[in-house]
Amino acid sequence: MYRRDRSVQLGGSSSALYNNLSVLRLPQRQLACFCAVHGPAVNVLSAANDGLAGSQRQLRAPPAAPAAAAAAVTQAAWCVLPARVLLVLTSQKGVQMYESDGSVMVYWHALDITEQPPAQAVFARGIAAAGERFICVGTSSGMVLVFDIPHKGTNVTVSEVLEEHHHAITDIAAELGQAPEGAGDLVTADDAGALCIWSSGEEFTLLNKIPALGCTCSSVKLWNGVVAAGYGNGQIRLYEAATGVLRAEVNAHARWIYALDLAPLTGKLLSGAEDSFVHVWKLSRNPDTDDVEIEHCHAECVTDTQICGARFCDPEGCSFAVTGYDLSEIFRYSQV
Repeated sequence: MYRRDRSVQLGGSSSALYNNLSVLRLPQRQLACFCAVHGPAVNVLSAANDGLAGSQRQLRAPPAAPAAAAAAVTQAAWCVLPARVLLVLTSQKGVQMYESDGSVMVYWHALDITEQPPAQAVFARGIAAAGERFICVGTSSGMVLVFDIPHKGTNVTVSEVLEEHHHAITDIAAELGQAPEGAGDLVTADDAGALCIWSSGEEFTLLNKIPALGCTCSSVKLWNGVVAAGYGNGQIRLYEAATGVLRAEVNAHARWIYALDLAPLTGKLLSGAEDSFVHVWKLSRNPDTDDVEIEHCHAECVTDTQICGARFCDPEGCSFAVTGYDLSEIFRYSQV
């Protein structure tokens, strides 16, 4: 069971975007950092364990021209690599990478708008750290840009472009647990619902492709060789990453799922949707049959709120945070 804790006040409300919340724990300082997107801006703030807000900062996407309005931001997320932590923003114009506190921009990658058909929207969306030194970012054309991140400094390069998807990327996730042999450590999802499982390295290798089922996959996670995917019809589907076999299917929500998260140490799965509900599930493998099992643990109704972001605040899944469309605060919950 979870109880409601003191809310954290945002500098602005949250936009109705997939996965519109990122959390970075700073246990040595007993702080958690949160970021959520509002139009052309990203609100970044820190809060103590008791919910008292600390520093706040607002980052913005660059305008198309000096006198033009700033571009809409589509996602913001912290990418934790062994050597450094970067805050990555995606927008209609490109990809921005900042130091973890948002104080210094490390890198800017502009999208090539001239290559797109005139009537097609151009944007980047889907962010994940992969392997030891890569950050992967999706685009509206279905390409996934692989950035090679140095241990320090600004010498970021595009080392590879993955071109397996034919629709806009919605989300990207890396392995959070211990990947079984041959299961891959990265999964990408698109607007049509197709999933691709990759093995990261000097060259990324496509291991498996799960075909589209006619419904958008808005959020995806990868844990212990299990792909957890949330869809626009409210379903959560669990696949074997190594084979693409469907292991479980749950009618989890009455409306569109906007966010999934996984606690790597316990296998807890968090889901949030337009139906105002947040659910906590428990994933496990049967030691006798190796079947993937899912158990419902908790349901929380955030009244009159279209949930657009939900994240665990610790690797055990003992606490989580939620954002909602047009909500100017972050709701926090902790286990009792």
